[in-house]
Amino acid sequence: MSHPTQAPTAAMTPTAAAASPTLPREVRADLRTDHAGETGAVCIYLGVLRFARDPALRDFAQRHLTTERAHLALVESWLPPAHRSRLLPAWRLAGWLTGALPALAGPRAVYATVEAVETFVDRHYGEQLARLAALQHAQPTLRPLHQALLECQRDERAHRDEAATARGSAVQAWPLRAWCRVVDLGSRGAVAVCRHI
Repeated sequence: MSHPTQAPTAAMTPTAAAASPTLPREVRADLRTDHAGETGAVCIYLGVLRFARDPALRDFAQRHLTTERAHLALVESWLPPAHRSRLLPAWRLAGWLTGALPALAGPRAVYATVEAVETFVDRHYGEQLARLAALQHAQPTLRPLHQALLECQRDERAHRDEAATARGSAVQAWPLRAWCRVVDLGSRGAVAVCRHI
């Protein structure tokens, strides 16, 4: 089944005016985790594409890579370089391995991995959006960021649901369940670290 490549929406299009050093510290910390996460997401799909040979899986990875690159550009438009994670090389490597290792095991492992990652990302964006919703009443300049991240969350949910459909309904073997648990725990740990470093 063919899917169109998603183009960035108006709210997701980066603008030079978006980046602001006056962002509240909590918002900067959240955006630092988003930047690291979107960096890792780009690398996940690069890792998948390095080893995947299945045409449907390659199409899936290429389309999602395009969307994640748009998300990364969006976050970079809001978060000045000085506030980005100092551990980006580690997040790039972790992302690449998170895509490459399941690609070596086959499409089902990739789809399960993407489903696990995006399930976490959906929760993470939900928590961040709740904080932003509270802050934007006092700081209306945050409204465009809230809208843009809401659209990112919608994309990530679509990725999760597409991966779940492609994975199928068969029960996962315990090694794949264990791998997905490691991916979830790793994502949680990375967010906790990125809020500070």
